[in-house]
Amino acid sequence: MPKFGIEFVPTDAYWKVVYHAVQAEKAGYDYVWITDHFNNRNVYVLLTNIAIYTNKIKFGPGVTNPYMIHPIMTAQSMASLNEMAPGRVVCGLGTGDKTTLDMVGIERVKPLTAVKEAVQLIKEITTGKTVKFEGEVFKVAGARLNFKAITPIPIFIGAQGPKMLSLAAEIGDGVLINASNRKDFEDAMKYIKEGVEKAGKKLEDVEVVAATSFSASEDVKKAQKAATPVVAFIVAGSPELVLQRHNIPIESADKIREAIAKGMWKDVFSNVTPEMIEAFSISGTPDMCIEKLDQLAKIGVTLLITGSPIGPNVRDSINLIRKEIIPRLKK
Repeated sequence: MPKFGIEFVPTDAYWKVVYHAVQAEKAGYDYVWITDHFNNRNVYVLLTNIAIYTNKIKFGPGVTNPYMIHPIMTAQSMASLNEMAPGRVVCGLGTGDKTTLDMVGIERVKPLTAVKEAVQLIKEITTGKTVKFEGEVFKVAGARLNFKAITPIPIFIGAQGPKMLSLAAEIGDGVLINASNRKDFEDAMKYIKEGVEKAGKKLEDVEVVAATSFSASEDVKKAQKAATPVVAFIVAGSPELVLQRHNIPIESADKIREAIAKGMWKDVFSNVTPEMIEAFSISGTPDMCIEKLDQLAKIGVTLLITGSPIGPNVRDSINLIRKEIIPRLKK
């Protein structure tokens, strides 16, 4: 039986995001994730409010990165939240969004090494150890918190490529994959199994997470229209290998990229095809969404995240998911 998570991009006022997090808890979700980009509301301000206004749902950044925020500061934030809500805090960690990092002149240096070192630092610092660390990316000369996490903090690692998928399964508690289509997960499971075997773990020791672009509505057209802007940016940011996997012509992706660069939004959205929506989102009626989510669960996904846009109206779509989707998949 899969677990369910929901992801919010904090472009809205903090109280609205917290309201939806409370609604998600009541709907039966197991996790709530808040994305971490400097141009949106601060992830830890929101997570603090979620800790206060919820009772049992697990929560964390989905995902933060070690380039913008030093792992020591992430460890401090995680341990502080853990003190507020022991056993409910999880840490999502990845290499960050290249577009956002480019805006502030930060280069993603040695991403595999950076993630590996960050995981080690966060795990050690949150247990209250004094840490001296001489890594390739990070160097720490005797750092220590004056408190420690009350309970262990699971680390979920965002991964796409083969090497990161394998590393995430090897050193993480969860592998968080931004994808919505079974083809992507059939491919990813090979590398996840490699990482698990390398660590001497079992596959069931690691959560396999599908962070989907999700849009549920009783009206198929409305659901897909809501998903279109998100799918456009996914297509624009997808490497050639991923586009080929889904038979999306490179020329079609280039048209969307060029239109985004020029701010020609009508052209951006008009170039999103039904094939792109099929490849990069789970959108449609509850029955359509259930079919696709069930496919992912059968492949080995253990945690299904309904990510942006969630639906044409977030509140209504969460209610629809609560009534029609979660109960049927949790049976």
